[in-house]
Amino acid sequence: MKLNKVNIPLYVIATILFGLKTYIVYRFMFSIELDNSMQEFILLINPFVSAFLIFAISVWFKKQSRQMKFLRYTMLIGTLIVYFNLVFYRSFTDFITIPQIFQGSNAADLGSSILTLIKVYDVLLFADLALVWYLSKKKVDMVAVNYMKRGRVFALAMSLMLLAGNFFLAEMERPQLFTRAFDREYLVKNIGLFNYHVYDAVVHSKVKTQRVFADGNELPEIEEYIETEVKRDETSDLFGIAEDKNVIFINAESIQSFVINNDVNGETITPFLNSLVEDESTYYFENFYHQTEQGKTSDSEFLTENSLYPSSRGAVFFTHGQNEYHAIPEILKDEGYVSAVLHANNKSFWNRDQMYESLQFDQFYGEEAYEVNEENSIGWGLKDKPFFEQSIKYLQSLEEPFYTKFITLTNHFPFDLDEEDRSIEPYDSNSNTLNNFFPTVRYMDEAIEEFFDHLKQAGIYEDSIIIIMGDHDGISANHNRAMAQYLEKEEITPYDYLQLQRVPFFIHIPGHKGGKVMEEVAGQIDVKPTLLHLLGDLYFGNDLFIEDRKGYIALRNGDFISNDYLYTTDVCYDRHTGEEIEIKVDENQEDKNTDNACQPIKEQVEQELGYSDEIIYGDLLRFVDFDEKE
Repeated sequence: MKLNKVNIPLYVIATILFGLKTYIVYRFMFSIELDNSMQEFILLINPFVSAFLIFAISVWFKKQSRQMKFLRYTMLIGTLIVYFNLVFYRSFTDFITIPQIFQGSNAADLGSSILTLIKVYDVLLFADLALVWYLSKKKVDMVAVNYMKRGRVFALAMSLMLLAGNFFLAEMERPQLFTRAFDREYLVKNIGLFNYHVYDAVVHSKVKTQRVFADGNELPEIEEYIETEVKRDETSDLFGIAEDKNVIFINAESIQSFVINNDVNGETITPFLNSLVEDESTYYFENFYHQTEQGKTSDSEFLTENSLYPSSRGAVFFTHGQNEYHAIPEILKDEGYVSAVLHANNKSFWNRDQMYESLQFDQFYGEEAYEVNEENSIGWGLKDKPFFEQSIKYLQSLEEPFYTKFITLTNHFPFDLDEEDRSIEPYDSNSNTLNNFFPTVRYMDEAIEEFFDHLKQAGIYEDSIIIIMGDHDGISANHNRAMAQYLEKEEITPYDYLQLQRVPFFIHIPGHKGGKVMEEVAGQIDVKPTLLHLLGDLYFGNDLFIEDRKGYIALRNGDFISNDYLYTTDVCYDRHTGEEIEIKVDENQEDKNTDNACQPIKEQVEQELGYSDEIIYGDLLRFVDFDEKE
């Protein structure tokens, strides 16, 4: 008896192979936190659900050749999406958003940074694609199927049922997932990478239309919130102490607070910054957090100039570079200040040339303003020491008083440094990134010390206040194992990781007495009101020198740090001890994963982030007459 040949549809094979590959990437290449068996189950099924949904479309092509072609190219596109996200994740511990795709012009300047993120074994991620390609070309008779109408309808119905089931489980595990989606990891974990990208596209379209329909009627509610929840009438003893003085602001690239007053291999990491901590002319904020998201350095600039939160997706510098703002340069211009940014990098990187115009900076001294050659540059460009040395002539050319911002480059991933520039040796761990971080931090510390000397020699130092701020973290969660080794911990917990988001913040006032270490929780959102002490502005931060502050710092993903609590990965911790606070669930409470102690602040954080987004996405400051308000 002759048996009928049984064909295994290629879309089923593709679903199994692609789903398995994607799950392996989720589980072993992304650092996705899984708290329970339900999260593990959802993470397991969602790549197969997404793959079946897409590949099952092939059954609607009547010609087998078109079925095969569709499967080949959709699998190629899907593999590239997974791989590009993986490479991006290795650097930023995050997932790509549509706004970042339009920031692709930045990639041309990344150079060696991208090469360090590509691994030899990555080629294995294309093995299933090669197999499907081979089967669709050489073994068509084994994998092609002629589908009846009911077979096609069944495939469609099954794919939609699986998708609905996935979303149902996701909503059970994470209530209000789509309405409170500040954290991309939660979206990927619950609905999968591909459905996340669809969601991101929908959000992007909504954001782009928000400005068109904004008319200013949104402002009264936001202004009322700021007046009642954010602004304070209190002034400190330091009010006006820097009046008419030059402001020199140093954006210290990628430095984190854990290096301050610390050592590696028995050597002090930051001797000069350590001395500033003890200097009676300096206020050092030891619990100061960066609040950047995907825009990194550009986000830190946006935060400090505007006291608005950055976008949760992409960089505001790119997505809303043409908005109207009321930033520090514009406000100081009315007080007789001239302003400038000095940064030895391409002026179009992060769309700075356009954004600085919107922020009303008077001058931008970019890469073309410096002498850059092979001897004085490495990695991302001009080394910090020659950068500061060459910048002095521009400071001397500016009319006083001036507001200037310096953005350093050397302490930037992948933390390259010539042997002759090393004052301390790299650390010894499984992470070259962390190992090389310490010598570049030390180099930047020495460069800042030399800059202070240059300012004194140029006669600028005494008439200035100098602010030094870490712009964002340099060591991502991908290096937690090495970081645990350095900090002599068994592991880096979510509590530890959020504490590692502290960055140094110094306000140095030459000739002033009374500087000290400030213990209060603070963040980049507070820089603008601290510098200006002005009323009539829209901002979400507080003056760092007053006692009556709102009491918490919000991070862009919805995490927060308050005077008493630290909230991250859906867990509420005691900020001082790091102990997890017992969860008390109210039966009537919709979100049963939220601790009651943190809930009031969490709700306020979400409201504040939402209001900031409204201002940015609607370009609402174009409707405000700040001259009239002041």
